[in-house]
Amino acid sequence: MGRRLIRLALQAIGAALVASGILWALQGLGIIMWPEDSIMLARREWALYGAITSALGAALLLIAQRMRF
Repeated sequence: MGRRLIRLALQAIGAALVASGILWALQGLGIIMWPEDSIMLARREWALYGAITSALGAALLLIAQRMRF
């Protein structure tokens, strides 16, 4: 049961990181201009931070997928 709980946690955290990273990247590239008062809008460094965050989330999802019971 412990490994299943760890796997579920890794999947949830990984999915959240991928989703937020994509949002940050799109805001940084100026594709999503919401919310209007965000400091991330059209700032290239946030596109990089988003890509890194998404990659970390994808790595967690991959680790969770490869876990054996």
